[in-house]
Amino acid sequence: MAAGISAKHGLLSSKTALYHALHRNKPPTSVFTQRAADIQTVRAATSATADSQVNEKYCLDLVRSRDYDGFVSSLLLPEEARRSSLALRAFNVELAQVKDSVSQKTIGLMRMQFWKSTIEDIYRDDPPNQPVSAELWRVVRKHYLTKRWLLRIVTEREKDLDDRAYRNLQELETYSENTQSSLIYLLLECLGVKDVHADHAASHIGKAQGIVTCLRATPYHSSRRKVYLPMDVCMLHGASQEDFIRGRRDQKVRDVVYDIASQAHVHLQHARSFSSNVPTAATPAFLQTVVLEDYLQRIRRADFDVFNPSLQKRNPLIPLQLYFRSWKNTY
Repeated sequence: MAAGISAKHGLLSSKTALYHALHRNKPPTSVFTQRAADIQTVRAATSATADSQVNEKYCLDLVRSRDYDGFVSSLLLPEEARRSSLALRAFNVELAQVKDSVSQKTIGLMRMQFWKSTIEDIYRDDPPNQPVSAELWRVVRKHYLTKRWLLRIVTEREKDLDDRAYRNLQELETYSENTQSSLIYLLLECLGVKDVHADHAASHIGKAQGIVTCLRATPYHSSRRKVYLPMDVCMLHGASQEDFIRGRRDQKVRDVVYDIASQAHVHLQHARSFSSNVPTAATPAFLQTVVLEDYLQRIRRADFDVFNPSLQKRNPLIPLQLYFRSWKNTY
């Protein structure tokens, strides 16, 4: 009986509360307005989440298709930096493909100006409605990235639209420092690393990567009658641009490749000389050394024949080697 009364009392209390709730002095229109506002908020949040996922997938697919080694390296980063790395590499891909995708320098300059303006807008919290831009904005807000590194990448890529060979090896190294090394500095910021030894290592790794990229792309560029290898090294060994355009495998061509590859190897050695002082947290940003080392070993086995077909094939063991190096936490 007591239980029945208690239950009845509870029911009455609920009815009383409901009655008061329905008969409060609140205009019906304000209730509907509030509900409409809540619905709009939920829809906006849902839409923002969906857009964010679309942007993330766009960057992931872009990097996977155009920078596979960078894609695998990004997947091995700590979870909090993984998506940020993919966004930065997607930004780098967007800039890198401008040179090959435009027929006139003026169009390339316009696209570079777009990215300069985009970076300024990102730091004003007003990014354009473009997947890579939106992801880059998220990364900048999350990690407080240094704007100077982003602008330096764009500026150097813009200079590279001149479409000429590097005058000397030092010019290639400067280009590599301003593009590849700057990207690694940004990755270090995503990992929360601020260390002078890590910066020194990043500088050398970036230079090595720029040099190796120039070598790896030589067959492709030669097929389009373009040669970007340093002119001073070519002149030193008596190799002309026509020798590379024709895909010749003479000793003088191999000597040019040997000198350039040797410089990349020197930078890798310098980078590793800092390993005992580099913070452990920084090593994931340097996983790309596995890819560079693999190419230098393969071109050595090919007797520095840059046109050897084996060099155009991707090493299927690279992902495993990257994972092993990541597990050892070394570079």
